[in-house]
Amino acid sequence: MFVQIDGNSLTYEQIHQVIYEGYSVKISDHALENIKKSRALVEDSITNNKVIYGVNTGFGKFSDTVISKHDLADLQINLIRSHACGLGEPFPIEVSQVMLLLRANALAKGYSGIRLETLQLLIDCLNQNIVPVIPSQGSLGASGDLAPLSHLALLLVGEGEAVFNGEKMSSAEALKLAGLQPIKLQAKEGLALINGTQAMTAVGVVAYMEAQKLADLSDGIASLTLEGLQGIVDAFTPESHSVRPYPEQKQVAERILSYLDGSQLTTNQGQIRVQDAYSLRCIPQVHGAIQQVLNYVKEKLSIEINSATDNPLIFSDSGNVISGGNFHGQPIAFAMDFLGIAMSEVGNISERRIERLVNPQLSDLPAFLSPDPGLQSGLMITQYAAASLVSENKTLAHPSSVDSIPSSANQEDHVSMGTTAARHAYQIIQNSRRVLAIEAICAAQAADIRGVSKLAPETTKLYSRIRKSVPTITKDRIFSRDIEKLAADLKGVVKEVNYEMVR
Repeated sequence: MFVQIDGNSLTYEQIHQVIYEGYSVKISDHALENIKKSRALVEDSITNNKVIYGVNTGFGKFSDTVISKHDLADLQINLIRSHACGLGEPFPIEVSQVMLLLRANALAKGYSGIRLETLQLLIDCLNQNIVPVIPSQGSLGASGDLAPLSHLALLLVGEGEAVFNGEKMSSAEALKLAGLQPIKLQAKEGLALINGTQAMTAVGVVAYMEAQKLADLSDGIASLTLEGLQGIVDAFTPESHSVRPYPEQKQVAERILSYLDGSQLTTNQGQIRVQDAYSLRCIPQVHGAIQQVLNYVKEKLSIEINSATDNPLIFSDSGNVISGGNFHGQPIAFAMDFLGIAMSEVGNISERRIERLVNPQLSDLPAFLSPDPGLQSGLMITQYAAASLVSENKTLAHPSSVDSIPSSANQEDHVSMGTTAARHAYQIIQNSRRVLAIEAICAAQAADIRGVSKLAPETTKLYSRIRKSVPTITKDRIFSRDIEKLAADLKGVVKEVNYEMVR
C-alpha cells in the first residue's frame, strides 16, 4: 500500500496512513515531470551565468556575494553544516517522520529546483523507516525552519544522527544498513531542503491530530462527570442552542445528550437544584468554541502541507526565478498560538469539574472520593496535579507569534516564531490530556459510588474503558501511575481516528 504525492493533494488521512499504518510513499508521474523541468531551469541558469539567490550567491546577509561555478556544491554542503544549530531534546519520532513527508511533498510540487535523485533518497529514508534525529529548539520560523530542516538534510548526506528500526546511530550507518547511498548536494539543493515551514507544520499536524481526538474525548468524559454530579440536562436541550447558532456549540450539546441518553443519574431543573455551575452548564459553549479553533487550525494546516515554501521559487513554465517570502511562518504561528489557547481551555474547564467531584462542599460525594475519608486521602492530590498542569499551560499559551528578533545582520528583520508556538501547543496538549485523565479517574470513581448500573449505555462503555486502565480505588495507592497509564491510553486512540471524517 502506498500514498502518492504530487505537492498538491496530501491529506490528513494520508499522513496518518504513512506515519501510523506503514504505507509507503511514491511520487506521481505528473510531479516527476515538474521536478525535472524545475531542475533543468536551475542548470540552464547556471550555464548562462544568471545570478540566482542561493544558487550562486551566499545566503542571508551574504546574498550579494556571488559564488564561482566550481564552488557551488561546496556552498550547499557548507549551508547544511553551518545551519545545523538545533538544540535541546529531539522532536518525537512521529514529528520527524511527518517532517520528512511534508518536505518531500513540498519538493514534489516542482518549484524547488531539486534533483529527482535527491528527493528520491529522502522518500527512500521515509519508506525504510530511517528517521533523522532533529533537535526541537533553534528555529525562528523564517527563513523557514532552517535549523531543524538542516538536521533533516544531514541525513541525506550521511552526516548527523538517525534512528533506524528503533535504534539510534550515525546517519551514515543507518543509510548503509538500509542499502542506501548518501548524496552529494548540487547547486540549489541544500537551500531547497531547508528553506520551508515543515518543522512547525509537522509539529502542528501531529498536535492537531492529537488535539482533535482529545477535544472529542472531553465531551464523553464531561458526560460521565455530569452523571457523577447528578448534572442537569436541561442546559443541553436543542432549544437554547438554536438561538445562538454556532454549529459547533450545537454539535457538542447534541453529543452530550446522546452520551447521557438513558442515564438514571442526571436530573432536571429544580429536581435537586435549579442551575449547575458553569463548568457543567457551559460545556457546549466552551467545548464548542474549542472545536471552532480546531476547524480553523485544520484549514490553515491543510493549505500549508500542500504549499511551496522555498526561496527562491523556480517557475519552469514562465522561466521566472522569484525571491519571495513563502518561508515566513506567520499563518502557522497564529494557528499554533490559537491551538495552544484552545487546548489550555480543555484543561482549564476539566480541572474545574475535577474540583467539583472531589470537594465535599460542592457535592454530596465522599470527600475527595476517598474510600475511607480521613484515614485515606483518596483523590485529593490529583486535583493539585491538575491545577499545576493548567497553571503551566497558561504560561505556555502566551502567544509566541507576537515576538520577533531580527537575524542575519537585520536582513531577516521580522520572524514568526511559529515553531516555538507549535512546540508550546504540543506540550499544552500533553498536559491537558493528563488533566482529562484525572477527570476521567475521578468521574469513574464517582460512578462507582453512585452506582455503575445507573449510567447511560454510552457512558457505561467509557467507564469500562477507563476501568481497563485504572481499577476501582479501594485504598490509597500511587495515583501518578494511574494517571500516566490512562493518559497514554487516551493518546493511543489517536491512531484509530479517520481524520477525513473529523469536523
